[in-house]
Amino acid sequence: MIEFRTPQLADKVWMDQLLSRSDYRGCEYNFTNLFAWKDAYHHKVARLDDFLVVHLCGGLGCSFLYPAGSGDRRAVIEALRADAEEHGQPLRLVCLTREQTQELEELFPGRFRFESDRDGWDYLYEIDRLADLGGKKLHGKRNHINRFLDNNPTWVYEPITPDSLPECLEMDKEWYRRSMIREGAVEERDLGDEGRALRLAIEHYHDLGLEGGLIRVYGEVVAFTMGDMLSSDTYDVHFEKAYGELQGAYAMINREFARWVREHHPNVRYLNREDDMGVEGLRKAKESYYPDLMVEKYSAVWQA
Repeated sequence: MIEFRTPQLADKVWMDQLLSRSDYRGCEYNFTNLFAWKDAYHHKVARLDDFLVVHLCGGLGCSFLYPAGSGDRRAVIEALRADAEEHGQPLRLVCLTREQTQELEELFPGRFRFESDRDGWDYLYEIDRLADLGGKKLHGKRNHINRFLDNNPTWVYEPITPDSLPECLEMDKEWYRRSMIREGAVEERDLGDEGRALRLAIEHYHDLGLEGGLIRVYGEVVAFTMGDMLSSDTYDVHFEKAYGELQGAYAMINREFARWVREHHPNVRYLNREDDMGVEGLRKAKESYYPDLMVEKYSAVWQA
């Protein structure tokens, strides 16, 4: 039986090393996501030889991510299968990319049943397109930004600092309060998994190596975003919040952060803005930027 444990900050160094060897573009293969969302998905990690293996539990039961690292991947997957069987379950791998499903089929021909998970597909955009918003397709985004500029002459963009982290936290609380009012909620609800993940990320912002930016209007934070490197050419945007009633605020923070990332990480080609979780509004918003790539996600279940 594999000895899994909850990921801690002290695990970041060795986990980052193994994640970088695989260089996956899927947002699950990122220490910040594994750490910040560990309570929501019950993430557990272990090292098998030179591989990181991740165990997680959600609505579909318990599963594993595809091993990240280098070496005998077949042997590691066999170890995962044995661990699953010891717990009375067939081996189930989730968040697989198309390339990983192909490799899995080559390693174990005909032994896995694959299913697509459209709600989990990641949206990737060429960073130059998000930073410059050129072309006819993004004409509407430029209009939103122009409206924002006209209506908010005092706006400023600035990188997130230790002093502004508490302001981002307060802005998120206010954002949530306003969203509850729009939905007609009669009582305050728990901030949910995303709220808890954001708070954990803010609490350990610098230890996680996060970077971010915010927009102020009349000195008040009205939008912020956070991310970090995902692979050799892809940057992951983990969180993004803006007041929806402030026209163009989302488009503005998106563009300004893309410009900042491009300046500070010239090797980045893509921004991964993660999945839409099957939420209609999120899907519409992400599709409105016309993604250049979709990281398709699949699950695989061992067939006895």
